[in-house]
Amino acid sequence: MDGHILVVILYEEYLPNYLVKNQDVHVVKVAVCIYIGQKNNFYGGNGIVGAQVPVGTGVALAAKQKGDGSCVIAAFGDGAANQGQVFESFNMAKLWKLPIIYLCENNRYGMGTSAERAAAVSEFYTRGDYIPGIKVDGMDILAVREAGRMAMEHARTEGPVVIEALTYRYHGHSMSDPGISYRTPEEVQEIRTQYDPLRQTKKLIIDNKYLTEDELSAIEKEIRKSVENDAKDALTDTELTSEQLVMDIWATGTPEFVRYSEYGDSRVNGDKSIREIEGNI
Repeated sequence: MDGHILVVILYEEYLPNYLVKNQDVHVVKVAVCIYIGQKNNFYGGNGIVGAQVPVGTGVALAAKQKGDGSCVIAAFGDGAANQGQVFESFNMAKLWKLPIIYLCENNRYGMGTSAERAAAVSEFYTRGDYIPGIKVDGMDILAVREAGRMAMEHARTEGPVVIEALTYRYHGHSMSDPGISYRTPEEVQEIRTQYDPLRQTKKLIIDNKYLTEDELSAIEKEIRKSVENDAKDALTDTELTSEQLVMDIWATGTPEFVRYSEYGDSRVNGDKSIREIEGNI
């Protein structure tokens, strides 16, 4: 999906929700990696490592059945690349020629272990075996755009494809990870200085005279101001009431219908089975 749309979703809808604030209380209260914005065709991540890959494969199956020309991108990291469900998804997607791109964002360290130590084969674009793969500089916006363009055309006409985007994580994986116990601060600084995608793109824009440095600075200030305003609105909003806090978590009362493996045994309103009801008709 469009990156700008995703940013808008995260700050306008997700941030208040994550902070358990009153704005957009209709959005399900979720953890950071599981936000779903279905209206924008963003189906989120998953609390289980790599579990978004089979979910994405299912979305691709739906797209093929609908015949609407959609192409799905299922993104996962190098740390999730060894999950069995990833390979199961590859197999199904190839068998059914699903319109899906499996995007492995290789940040080189997973949660804190280098890819070379964690994976017998660290060339992740080859992991599809019977699915073609391509390796791309994930820090180069134009390289990623062209790889994505080619992969999308292939997925729509031939079936699944794997992209390995070689990128980098500047900070720790989580609050408890300082990010320098498995690499040096000098390495992080070198990558940031020489390969940072924002710096590279800014230089590209200026060198080709698309915008001046002053014009870019004005855009950056506008973006920062917008983000600060959204964050302020979320932080100053009222917290959820105790009633709102437990919404969408527990169902109350007896389900109207419970489906059993034998349909005739299925229960209606927790009382009679389908077989009993039909026998009284």
